[in-house]
Amino acid sequence: MSQYNKLLAPVKAIAHQAGDAIMKIYEGHYCVEQKSDNSPVTEADYAAHEIINKALTELTPGWPVLSEEGELVDFEQRSQWQRYWLVDPLDGTREFIKGNGEFSVNIALIENHRSVLGVIQAPVSGDCYSAVAGGGATFEAAGQNPRPIQSQQWNGGSITIAGSRSHRMPVFCNFLEFFDDYRVLSLGSSLKSCYVAQGRADIYARFGPTSEWDTAAAQCILEEAGGGLTDMGLQPLLYNSKDSLLNPPFFSFGDPRHDWRDYVPDGFEV
Repeated sequence: MSQYNKLLAPVKAIAHQAGDAIMKIYEGHYCVEQKSDNSPVTEADYAAHEIINKALTELTPGWPVLSEEGELVDFEQRSQWQRYWLVDPLDGTREFIKGNGEFSVNIALIENHRSVLGVIQAPVSGDCYSAVAGGGATFEAAGQNPRPIQSQQWNGGSITIAGSRSHRMPVFCNFLEFFDDYRVLSLGSSLKSCYVAQGRADIYARFGPTSEWDTAAAQCILEEAGGGLTDMGLQPLLYNSKDSLLNPPFFSFGDPRHDWRDYVPDGFEV
């Protein structure tokens, strides 16, 4: 994985550059549009996409870039890809619009359906989470050196559960009923999974739809921090393995010793 270690620093720099462009728009006036799936998009999404797409293409010529705001490539073509970049230029557009700062830049490298490099940068704080497969996960606060992070074990009792700020579902409330003593930490974007990787939360359960660019970078970071990001049958998510780019419902957890399948609400399809 040495070649991927060499990519980590330039990819983090690209993420920060995109974050800076996002912040210039965030602090000013911008328009909000609706995409065909009724999700919002802003000029910040497009600006970050252009920066990341251009920079990654220059960094690794010939490696495809699949971005939420780029051209949707059909499966017949992308099924031939062994290695490609998977990008969400602005994860948490709803949080961006609300002005709560809980959005991120997500860049992942996928090889043979697995995430082997992940960078998640939070533009408002300047914090950055990153990992390369086999190399551990790190957290870099703005202006500080990277430090290793490790997810925490949960030995029963009080549990901290990360929850979606904008996508709270009734089934999530059913999930909470499994626990007698819990605290819900509401956040936007992939920062929820980053908090699990950092040991600030124990689990994040997502029962609603997400896309592959929402989870890829976080999955590498979580796995390298000692946790996991799996479907609700506890199988690691795979990328570019089917026509649809939608993920199944998933768990982000810090402690792989637990059979988290025991916490899937009755009647919910796994």
